[in-house]
Amino acid sequence: MTTQSSATAPSSIAVTVPRERRGLGTALAFLGVASFSLTFPATAWGLEGFGPWSLVAARCVLAALVAGGCLLALKVPLPERRHLPGLAVVAAGVVLGFPMLTTLALQTSTTAHAAVVVGLLPLTTAVLSAVRMGSRPSRRFWLAALAGAAAVVAFTLTQSGGALTAADGYLFAALVVCAAGYTEGGRLARVMPGWQVIGWALVLCTPLTVPAAAVALSSEPVQLTWHGIAGLLWVALGSQFLGLVVWYRGMAAIGIPRASQLQLAQPLLTLVWSALLLGEHLTAAAPLTAVAVLVCIAVTQRS
Repeated sequence: MTTQSSATAPSSIAVTVPRERRGLGTALAFLGVASFSLTFPATAWGLEGFGPWSLVAARCVLAALVAGGCLLALKVPLPERRHLPGLAVVAAGVVLGFPMLTTLALQTSTTAHAAVVVGLLPLTTAVLSAVRMGSRPSRRFWLAALAGAAAVVAFTLTQSGGALTAADGYLFAALVVCAAGYTEGGRLARVMPGWQVIGWALVLCTPLTVPAAAVALSSEPVQLTWHGIAGLLWVALGSQFLGLVVWYRGMAAIGIPRASQLQLAQPLLTLVWSALLLGEHLTAAAPLTAVAVLVCIAVTQRS
């Protein structure tokens, strides 16, 4: 079983996750993964009706309106000053950086190729977690994580023909900033509810996102199509807010390294949605990779 340092105790004290809490946390984290798996196809839909900057800014504003409304309705007090740096990292990585960079990448990249980012995200998140929070997963955990990441990368590169594109710079940058946001968000979700973590991060970004949305919507062409509207609503409410709510709560319950490995299934789910919603072609390698990834997930969950 993975052990981690407490949010308030010295890193030398190990905290054991109860079985019941681990089961619920795993379910919540996987629900977040399922939500995130629709992000790239929904972004592709959104780009049919909005420009890249309009889509990113509008999704942030809509998510902030919902989050801010929840915070006001429940009369949640302002976060403590000591939590502001962590919230700023979440805002920069998850609210602004990852959506912006992946949306720019998806202008020239397929969703299958962009899934490389998600394939590498669990390993990057686990590494940053070990550095930031002092967690020490076992050697078997790391071997399984590396094997799963390698399987996902090989599969997604095969799907995209094995060629690297100019969008890869955006994708790898998105990988780093998102992992940092996940790590800080998971740490903060130990001391405040996960929905408040992403809620306050979204609200903190409004001084930037509201004027950005006004400028982008007035300068980029907008065509209101069903796909465009549906894509915008999903990335704003499903990916940007609700998905992160259950994801951070799940990470707080079972630990960042273990939760991050559940994301090894996300590229495969994304490819399924891409085939169903976007008509992208899937090869026969999909079921073999799915089995390999599930085995790796099982190993990391038991390490």
